[in-house]
Amino acid sequence: MMSDRTTQENTPYLSRRGFLRSTSMGLGATALGALLPRSVASAQEGEPAPRAKRVIFLFMAGAPSQLDLFDHKPGLQKLLGEPLPESISQGQRVTAMTRGREQRIVPSMFGFQPAGKSGVEWSELLPHLSRQADRICVVKSMRTNAINHDPGKTFMCTGSEINGRASMGSWLSYGLGTMNRDLPDFVVLNSAFWTGGKRNVQGLYSRLWGSGYLPSKHQGVAFQTAGDPVLFLSNPKGVDAAVRRRMLDAVGDVNRAHLEKAGDPEIGTTIAQQEMAFRMQSSVPELTDLSGEPKSVLDLYGPEVHKPGSFARNCLLARRMIERDVRFVQLFHRGWDHHSILPKQLPGQCYDVDQPSAALLTDLANRGLLDDTIVVFAGEFGRTVYGQGKLARDDYGRDHHPRCFSAWLAGGGIQGGITYGETDDFSYNVVRDPVEVRDLHATMLHLLGVDHERLTFPFQGLDQKLTGVEEARVVKGILA
Repeated sequence: MMSDRTTQENTPYLSRRGFLRSTSMGLGATALGALLPRSVASAQEGEPAPRAKRVIFLFMAGAPSQLDLFDHKPGLQKLLGEPLPESISQGQRVTAMTRGREQRIVPSMFGFQPAGKSGVEWSELLPHLSRQADRICVVKSMRTNAINHDPGKTFMCTGSEINGRASMGSWLSYGLGTMNRDLPDFVVLNSAFWTGGKRNVQGLYSRLWGSGYLPSKHQGVAFQTAGDPVLFLSNPKGVDAAVRRRMLDAVGDVNRAHLEKAGDPEIGTTIAQQEMAFRMQSSVPELTDLSGEPKSVLDLYGPEVHKPGSFARNCLLARRMIERDVRFVQLFHRGWDHHSILPKQLPGQCYDVDQPSAALLTDLANRGLLDDTIVVFAGEFGRTVYGQGKLARDDYGRDHHPRCFSAWLAGGGIQGGITYGETDDFSYNVVRDPVEVRDLHATMLHLLGVDHERLTFPFQGLDQKLTGVEEARVVKGILA
């Protein structure tokens, strides 16, 4: 059965929609004007233009504990082992892992210190990021719908808990188009994680960076940690570049003839992607070759940068991609699901990401790229103030918590050196300036010069949006 998208686009192929989508500008300059928010569309009134061109999304899969990293609650220190007041829990749903069990408070064992000129408090587990405090906005009032990992990750990455929707990077590729014809618009890097952190690690699925109902050319391209950076990038034995070129020309002729008869835009996508793959045989090896990076830059990212597949190496690769105008780079780092022995596991996870994330901000800023690149750091939800496993001051775990969690953003029009939003004394409920996942998406699009209400795609009788059907707002309080 053909999808609505295929049905609508088949006849005729060279429709306005088909023509615009086949150009290098994605929706094309004509359609793009309708997507721009008023501040851009009415530039003649002297209002500001988009602040960002690109995004790096650092996704901490498994959900970091906001209480131990970002949301300091010193008043909890005297409440170790005390039951969570019903006035705070309010009968809210919990996971099957803690349903029917006592909810006893466990404060963080880690210290916090004010950092930078702004004095924002950062955990002792993030010493390098704390030195970037004046560049970073910490959002303490994030909320989400999902209470389990798979729907939570899917919601953060695609704007819906339902599988099969288009991902963030795919929407940007569709809406804004490519800036580099030799590399994909949207690249995914899956990182190895701390060797002591292999507990409660969920899988990552390609639908998290899939294009869903959007044309398939907008899906993310996952780079590999071993062998070819992209699967099947190298020519097989006995096939050189000239032979490959002749093969592509022959296959392209057949595909173009079929395209004229069938009118299916996906055939055009196949032709374009095969040509992209041919160009990537030169561009990708050059991108992933770090031999030309000076020692000072390698040292900035830390010792793990020399390990293929490490988060540090992937952060450096992300900078190199941004430098080459890749539109959206998403780094996944797993192992943050700390239902037990959190004090043992969390420092290792932070070791993986702290110095490389801070180095990424510094490196981008040194090259003049941070001003028009948004960097986002988030997981799928937060962790509970009540403990799991042992309830000792130095040995505890935390359950899933969608009611509040923390994220941080930097660059690309974000105001640094601030916190936004507030939770109650137990980091359990948002009490000021809540930020939904769809609000985060709307704000990212706004900074890129796109009105989230107008970036749509018709599918199954609905104009689909990254921000969904519920109201979403741009979080103006975090904008510079």
